[in-house]
Amino acid sequence: MTDLKNQLRAPVAEAMKAYAGDGALAFHTPGHKQGLGAHQLLQELITPLGLQEEVSLMEELDDLHEPTMCIKEAQELAAALYGADAAYFMINGTSGAIHAMIMGTLQPGDTVLVPRNAHRSMIGGLILAGVSPVFIQPRIDEKLGIPMGLQYEDIVAAADAHPEAKALIMVYPTYYGVTIDLRKVADFIHSRNMLLLVDEAHGPHLRFSDRLPLQALDAGADMAAQSTHKILGSMTQTSILLARTGRIDLERVRSAASLLQSTSPNQLLLASLDIARLQMAEQGEELVGRAAELAEKLRQAVNKIPGLWSFGADYLPAGEKLDLTKVTVSVRSLGITGVQAESILRHTYKIQCELSDAYNLLFIISYADTAKQVDTLIKALQGLAAQFTDAEKLILPVEVPPVPERGISPREAFFAGRETVDFEEAAGYVAAEQIMFYPPGIPILAPGDRIDSEALYYIRTMQRLGLKVVGPADTSLETMQVVRENHR
Repeated sequence: MTDLKNQLRAPVAEAMKAYAGDGALAFHTPGHKQGLGAHQLLQELITPLGLQEEVSLMEELDDLHEPTMCIKEAQELAAALYGADAAYFMINGTSGAIHAMIMGTLQPGDTVLVPRNAHRSMIGGLILAGVSPVFIQPRIDEKLGIPMGLQYEDIVAAADAHPEAKALIMVYPTYYGVTIDLRKVADFIHSRNMLLLVDEAHGPHLRFSDRLPLQALDAGADMAAQSTHKILGSMTQTSILLARTGRIDLERVRSAASLLQSTSPNQLLLASLDIARLQMAEQGEELVGRAAELAEKLRQAVNKIPGLWSFGADYLPAGEKLDLTKVTVSVRSLGITGVQAESILRHTYKIQCELSDAYNLLFIISYADTAKQVDTLIKALQGLAAQFTDAEKLILPVEVPPVPERGISPREAFFAGRETVDFEEAAGYVAAEQIMFYPPGIPILAPGDRIDSEALYYIRTMQRLGLKVVGPADTSLETMQVVRENHR
């Protein structure tokens, strides 16, 4: 992929070590003074060496906003490894990367095509940039009860209906690991002089195994935001924003990233990004390949357990592929919800899944997992299923609702006057807040949506099933915030 000799370095970590080893007496931030004043609990959380190196803005440590030394070199190594023209280290998560991607490429008032199963961070980016979304409903799998990929025909239809659109913002892969033929999509989008921007939060490992779908940039995307911390080995809150030149103004993207990130970035976070890149350069193909094999072993074992089912790549229609390391387990034939199954696994078997929904559990198998851990999970699933033999299949009286009618733009709704109404009486109003269940953090209602009874019924049903409500001011959902009448 790139020059391995250069890849086998960690410039940020090296610079931190060099500064700490120089022995300069610290009359600068942070306040704990290289661990000297750190509370015992903090010392237990972070090693003495980590605290000693937890400094920033010294000459040797570079500046994330104007990198010229170790951070610049680390970002260049990341760009080379991932086949990008530029890579930007992000220390406020992939949410921040998505915000920077949108603000760095679009103009206020632009129209963009957006999948309805977009993460809440994408709605936030639309609000910040002042762009107007045209939502596209993804394919809904009735057996699983979850949104899958966008359909190519729907993308074409949306672009035809909105020739003014400047970009398509994709989710690739979905939280459940489903992808579409992104190369075909990229060719079409570029033929319309549009940008292809990708939320690739769950795909930072795709480049390291030919058993997995193509990485977004390799499939023709102009930019992609990857959650290095979600699937690879960096610390939580760290991500990488990747870009190609040609259609993208890299300096504007850098300015957007600078605008949206802390001026005091944590050097430990930056170093963890650098080291995660180093680890993939050293062993990426081996480790990600092992994860794919273990995930397939898990999937095959699940499908031998009465009452459980895990779909594979062969279940998907033509044009869709599967990130094998995402293992979705349907529990509906056990007669219980995914929420109930998650609770049993957590409290009886000490197993924690990534998420649960009405019908399913999602397990992520990463480069860190071992055969022993997967065997433990299989035994727990066998135990779970044994508790519900001869159960009737769970059929809920609700389906994923259609995309609500557009009221006003998300930005207009965010800044408009608000009022509080009873949740059950909210139909017809324009939503002033997001309502979603987390994870996966996909809005059922977003600011600017015209609220309809189908969305309210779905939200109330999911709440009663025990899914965690996130977004509204009143998480009990007795009331909700709507745009004030004179702004409707």
